[in-house]
Amino acid sequence: MHLLQRYILKELVRVLVLVLSLLTVLLVFVGVFREATASGLGLAETLSIIPYIVPSMLPYTIPSTMLLTVCMVYGRLGADYEITAAKASGISVISLLMPAFVLSGVLSVSTLLLCDQVIPWSVAKIQRVISLAMEDIFLDMLASQSAVKDRERGMAISAVRVDKAEHRLVKPNIRYSPSGKEPVVVQADEATVRIDVDQQTAIIHFKQAWIDAPGGVTLKLDDQEFAFPMAGLRKNEVRSRNLNLNAIQRQLVELKEQSQAAEEQRAISTAFTLALGHFNEFTEVPFQHYHERLRMNVIMTNKHRTEVQNRFALSCSCIFFALLGSPFAVLQARSQFLTNFFLCFLPILLVYYPVVLLMMNLSITGKVNPAIAMWLGNFLLFIGASVVLKKAIQH
Repeated sequence: MHLLQRYILKELVRVLVLVLSLLTVLLVFVGVFREATASGLGLAETLSIIPYIVPSMLPYTIPSTMLLTVCMVYGRLGADYEITAAKASGISVISLLMPAFVLSGVLSVSTLLLCDQVIPWSVAKIQRVISLAMEDIFLDMLASQSAVKDRERGMAISAVRVDKAEHRLVKPNIRYSPSGKEPVVVQADEATVRIDVDQQTAIIHFKQAWIDAPGGVTLKLDDQEFAFPMAGLRKNEVRSRNLNLNAIQRQLVELKEQSQAAEEQRAISTAFTLALGHFNEFTEVPFQHYHERLRMNVIMTNKHRTEVQNRFALSCSCIFFALLGSPFAVLQARSQFLTNFFLCFLPILLVYYPVVLLMMNLSITGKVNPAIAMWLGNFLLFIGASVVLKKAIQH
């Protein structure tokens, strides 16, 4: 009996690794192309982010790959009458399906670890590669054009020589000339450059700088930094998916404290406004600022709570896919595994994924409880799996 289960488990693992590898490779190339196009990365930087793109793809490929695997293995077992022979020997269908359930449980735990630990780490690595690439692009522009200008903000930077190896500028010059005002010029013997992706700026650090201000005033500064805006740099937004569970919990606590402080400030301002009789102030900027801050905090809180529930529900979907797919393949008993897969995956595609996306949107907008919304799709899979599993056991 244990030998038969080990045989089935071995087949499941072999097929899973093969299919998962092929599907991940295909999706990785799509993800790498999208990231490289959005960030303007070169060939070397594109190749360097490939290992970090893989973890972000796995949580979405593992459940569907598990479904395809059980359809392939159990469909072939049923088509070869091995399921019938095992049942004639007194072996229950549950015992034959147990390797699929155990493997799906292991994959669910692995997927949760990927979402919580590996993906935030890989996103940070990707952003590090993008930052270094942006530094090279900025230095290349400065070296080839001798100057980089931002006409909208009235800023321009030039340098006599650029040392790309050390990210160093020799004799840099920054000129800030807003419209209608006299220009301000910053000069130094040398400076270093680094990119701040979050602020979309190039941070230029001067060891010794001289500032020629309007009116003939000259100032000398030591260890001074200036932020030069880079309009083409894509901002790294803080997204719930890029945070681990501990960071999300800290964010939720901070958002709650900020909301409480904003509500207290709004209440105090309202009391003073009513006491003084300045009713027109209710439509002015301070009160609108309180409302906007509270609204944004509610949106971010809903996003974080939705992500927490979605992370667990997405990980556990491997189990429910296996619960549905393996007895369905046993009932179909077809060696054409693609037929089994599409017959099983089509209802999932038409019902499960639309329900998950709909519930996610409703949860983010605060219309439904995330703890209920994000598990509704898995609950529908469980109902379908219960019906199919009952038929597989009886027949």
